[in-house]
Amino acid sequence: MTLTAPEGTAAARRPSPPASPPRGASRARRAWRAFSPYAYLAPFFTLFAAFGLFPLLYTAFVSLYRVELQTPGDMEWRGLGNYAALFTDEFFWISLRNTFTIGVISTVPQLVMALGLAHLLNYKLRGRTFFRTAMLLPYATSVAAATLVFAQLFGRDFGLVNYVLGLAGIGPVDWQTDTVASQIAVSTIVIWRWTGYNALIYLAGMQSIPSELYEAAEMDGASRWRQFFHVTLPGLRPTIVFTAVVSTIGATQLFGEPLLFEGSVSGGISHQYQTLGLYMYEQGWGFFHLGRAAAIAWVMFLLILVLVGVNALVVRRRSRKEAGR
Repeated sequence: MTLTAPEGTAAARRPSPPASPPRGASRARRAWRAFSPYAYLAPFFTLFAAFGLFPLLYTAFVSLYRVELQTPGDMEWRGLGNYAALFTDEFFWISLRNTFTIGVISTVPQLVMALGLAHLLNYKLRGRTFFRTAMLLPYATSVAAATLVFAQLFGRDFGLVNYVLGLAGIGPVDWQTDTVASQIAVSTIVIWRWTGYNALIYLAGMQSIPSELYEAAEMDGASRWRQFFHVTLPGLRPTIVFTAVVSTIGATQLFGEPLLFEGSVSGGISHQYQTLGLYMYEQGWGFFHLGRAAAIAWVMFLLILVLVGVNALVVRRRSRKEAGR
C-alpha cells in the first residue's frame, strides 16, 4: 500500500528534480564551448588569409618568374634572377640609400618633437583639449592635399620658404632638383603629418606613469628636467620603442609624399629622392616588370624584418644591462 501526501502539504509542493539532458546534447555543448572562440575569430583569420597571407605568398611566387603587365598569364621561370638583377641595378641602390636618408631625416626630428609636445601637453594648460585635438589635424589631412601644399611652399621661384630665406639674406634653394634639399623637403612633409600622432601616443604613455614617482623625485629636490630624464623617459621606454618601430616601417614604405612632391615616378631628374616604394612602382607600372616589382616588395619586407629585429636586439641588450646593475 502506497501513501500519497495530501494536496497542499510541503511534500506535494516540492518541485521535481530537473531531468538530466541527453548525453548527446551535453557532448555538443562541451564541443561548442571548446570551439566557439575559434568560431568568433574565424572571420578575422579568413580575411587575413585572403587579403594578407595569400598576397604575400603569391608575391613571393611571382618574384621567381618573368611576368609582364601586358601579358600576366605568360610566366617564364627565372628563379632568383629578378633578385640578381636588382642587386646589379644602380637605381636600386640609389633608392635604398634615399630611403635610409629620408627615413633618418624624418624619423629622428619627428620623434624628438613629438616627445617635447607631449611633455608640454601633459601639464595643466588652458585649452589643452583643443591643442590635443589640433595635434591630429595633420594626420587627418589627405596625403595628396598636404603634399601639393608643401610642393607650393617649397617652390623655387615663388615658394614661401625661399621668400623667408631671402629675407634672411639666403639665396633661393632648388628644393626639387638638389639632392639634399629635396630630401629635406620630403622629410618635412612626413614630419608635419606624423608628429602630432606620435605626440598623442607619448602623452598617453606619460599619463600612465604613476604620479607618486614625480612626487618622490620632487621631494628629493629633482628639477623638472631631472624628472623628465629620470622618471618620464624610463617610463616611456616601451612607448618610444613602439613609435620607433612603426616609424621605421613607415619610412621604409614611404610612397605618397615623394610621388606627389613633383609628380615624378622616378623621384626627380636624377632619382635624388626616389624611395624603394617609388622604385617598385616604377618597375611594375612604369616598365611593366611585375616579377621584378614583386622581388622589390619582398626585399622591402625582409629589410623591415631586419630593421625591427635589430631594434628589438638593441632594446633587449640595454634592458639586460640595466637589470644587471
